Amino acid sequence: MSSKTARLNELIEVTRDGERFYRHAAEQVREPSLQVLFGEMAEVKSQVIQALAMQVAAHQEQPAQGGTLSGALREVYADTRANFSRDQAATYVAQLDLAEERILQTFEDALQDADSEMLAVLNAELPRLRASHARMHELKRSMQ
Repeated sequence: MSSKTARLNELIEVTRDGERFYRHAAEQVREPSLQVLFGEMAEVKSQVIQALAMQVAAHQEQPAQGGTLSGALREVYADTRANFSRDQAATYVAQLDLAEERILQTFEDALQDADSEMLAVLNAELPRLRASHARMHELKRSMQ
């Protein structure tokens, strides 16, 4: 596996962590507006994953199918905190904001050593990820 494919697969895994976390959080919160929002945010992550997977497949490699251990642990941590919190929704929003930061940071780190092909892929996906991050960050601030 080339280093470019490995980097793309790392981005897929981190983004999949976010997608799964949003879907899980949508099942856990009671507020319909948050369920809808979390579903929308998961869909954004799904679209990014599809775009990245197409790039991996274009190199005749297998796109990553799973997430990361760190992402799974973050979900368990959020569940635990939410169970002991007075405001379950705010707890999930805060943890999802951290997940957004992780995704965005991973993509921005990938910019540092990206070749022109990788740079084109990252620049195509980063606006969506930045918008998701901003949306979740603003929601977190509004709930504090």
